[in-house]
This record gives sequence, C-alpha cells and structure tokens, in this order.
Amino acid sequence: MSDRSVFVYSEDLLKYKFSSHHPFNQIRLKMTLDLLKKANAITDQDIVPPRPATDEELLLIHDPNYVEAVRQAGKGQLREETAEGYGLGTEDTPIFANMHEASSLLVGGTLTAVDQVMSGKADHALHLGGGLHHGFRGKASGFCIYNDSSVAIKYLLEKYKVRVLYVDTDAHHGDGVQWSFYDEPNVCTLSIHETGRYLFPGTGNVNERGQGKGYGYSFNVPVDAFTEDESWLHAYSNALMDVAEFFKPDVILTQNGADSHYYDPLTHLSATMKIYREIPKLAHEIAHKYCNGRWIAVGGGGYDIWRVVPRAWALIWMEMTENSNCYGSLPDDWVQYWQEKSNVTLPREWEDPENLYPPIPRKEEITEKNKLTVEKALYPIHQQKRTREHMKE
Repeated sequence: MSDRSVFVYSEDLLKYKFSSHHPFNQIRLKMTLDLLKKANAITDQDIVPPRPATDEELLLIHDPNYVEAVRQAGKGQLREETAEGYGLGTEDTPIFANMHEASSLLVGGTLTAVDQVMSGKADHALHLGGGLHHGFRGKASGFCIYNDSSVAIKYLLEKYKVRVLYVDTDAHHGDGVQWSFYDEPNVCTLSIHETGRYLFPGTGNVNERGQGKGYGYSFNVPVDAFTEDESWLHAYSNALMDVAEFFKPDVILTQNGADSHYYDPLTHLSATMKIYREIPKLAHEIAHKYCNGRWIAVGGGGYDIWRVVPRAWALIWMEMTENSNCYGSLPDDWVQYWQEKSNVTLPREWEDPENLYPPIPRKEEITEKNKLTVEKALYPIHQQKRTREHMKE
C-alpha cells in the first residue's frame, strides 16, 4: 500500500472551548501533533489547514433557526429560555464566545478532509478536531454543537454521489449520525459502544436497524461495561469485516473517540492501547479492499487527555502513513514538555503495562454476553448469506 495522507490542523481548532474546567479539551489536538512531530512522524508538508464550513453546508443537516441561534448565542444575544430549547447553555454544552465560528471551523475541517480524499490529492485524511457525533438537526447535545460527520456524509452524497460506510468506535453511541441517515440506503452506520444502560446517550441498541429504504443499514454493537481488549476487538473485527463485505462502500469515514480506555473518566470500559493500535489497522485494510484507499478519519471523545488521547490518535496517523516507529519509548522531549502541564504522571511507552488494572471479576460472563450481542447485530447479514448459499444448492 503506497498512500499519501494529509493531517488537517490549525491552532484555531483550539477555539472550540467551553471552559477551562470542561472535560472536552482540544489541547489534546496540539498534544497529538506535538507527539507526532517529536517522533519525526509528520512534516509541515503533511498538514493542511481547515476552512470554515459555509452556512449552506451546515444547512445540509442543521435547521436554519438552530444555526442562527448558535450564532446569536456566541454573541451573547440569545435569551436563556430560547437557548435551552436548542440544547445550548446546558452543563454539557455551555455557551462560549464565537461558538458558531469555532464550530463551523470543526465542520469545515472534516469537509477539507473529504475534498482532499475525493479529489484524489490524498488517499487518507485525518481531522482530529472532528467527530462531534451527538449534534442533531436542531439541537446541541453531549459537547457537540454542529455534527461535522453528518454534514460531511451528506456532502459526500450530494457532491460525490458515493456510498458511505461510517464506523464509530467512540465509547458513546454515534446517535446524531445514525438518526441523520436512518432512512438512507447509501449510508451504512456501524457503532461499537458501551451499552446505553449505564452511559449517555442511552441509545444504540441492536434492534436499531434503520427505517424505510434505510432499513438494514444501521448496525449497533453495544458492549457490556468493563469489556476488555480481547472481547472489544472480537466485536470490532467481526462487525467491521462483515458489514464492509455486505455494504461494499465507496469511501469509509471513521470516528475515533478514544474514551473506551480504562483510564477514561466518563466511561466504564477496560480497554488499553492495544485496541487503538488495531482500530486503524482494520479501517486501513477495509479502505483498500473496498474503497480504492479512500479513508477519512475524525476524532471524537477522549477525556484522559494526558495519558490516552495523544497516543491513541497518533497511532491513526502512524497507520495511515505506514510508520512503524510507534513501539517502545515515547520521545523524551514530548514527555518532559507536557509533564510540566499535567496533573497525572504521563506514560513513557507507546504501550500500556500488562497490569494496568486489577482483574475484572465477571470477565467470562462479559465476553459471552458480547459474543451474543455481535451475533444479534450481524444476524440479518448472516441470514442473507445463508439464504443465498441455500439458493445455490
């Protein structure tokens, strides 16, 4: 595989900031790029700046009244009761100055990645500022104001007339994207997430399969709390390979939330860096097998910004560029620089130690439960296969 990859970034992406105490902190973008630079894994020539999305592009998904409300809120001109109706000014999604401009740039960054790939300038594009998968047509939700992935998918459908496979490995269900395309047969959504029994947004059940012409193109694998690497990767690899073979996409868009890790403060899974090495590997393989290499990757959740996110996200770029310099020690100068700013001890290796956490008491039960969930999620595909084989006999 000989790939040209681009990294969409500018310091302006850090302006998407709710407050200094909010768990969503875009300094993780800067930390990831700095890690790649200090590992000699990226050059300035690889970096493409994002552009703001136009109102017309935002309106591919979002309601005009909502876009205007976000614009007014960012100027301090939206009444509190009006804001609440749009999901703005809440504990999750507080209002901040110029929020429309900051949010539009995140969307535009994902559109920049799309155009780089679809115009043939790059095979792969990584925009870690994107992945805000909870945003709805007329409402902010779960730290997400505008839904860049939904806008990008609609843009892909309208401008490039392609079939899109959206793969979401964030610990939270990719609800906003799923509902945007729930009746669209040219978009297939696959979300592997912690069960909504314990976690926001509470959706993403196996029986959410789409509706109308989109029925059968929505796949959800809700794994149990405390799921570990082996069980998580079994779910991911089986689901992605079967769904990709079933759907045969023209382009793959992956959302790479890094919040399934044991250290993440907002979730209840027990994964380690092992899954973040494998997630982009399989996505890369699928991109070349079905999509002529076309792969757009965005960020998403990830709230242990010091110990988890920079390593997990750097591994996506390492995979895109087939760089194997991501084993053993992290660059000393990166660790020293960021350790001064961190309130926790930074890791010194790309991998996690084997004894990261105490043994999980219900491991066998969780593993078995997850296997059954995968079987239920993929049942329609397997049933279809069996029917075809039966007809051949």
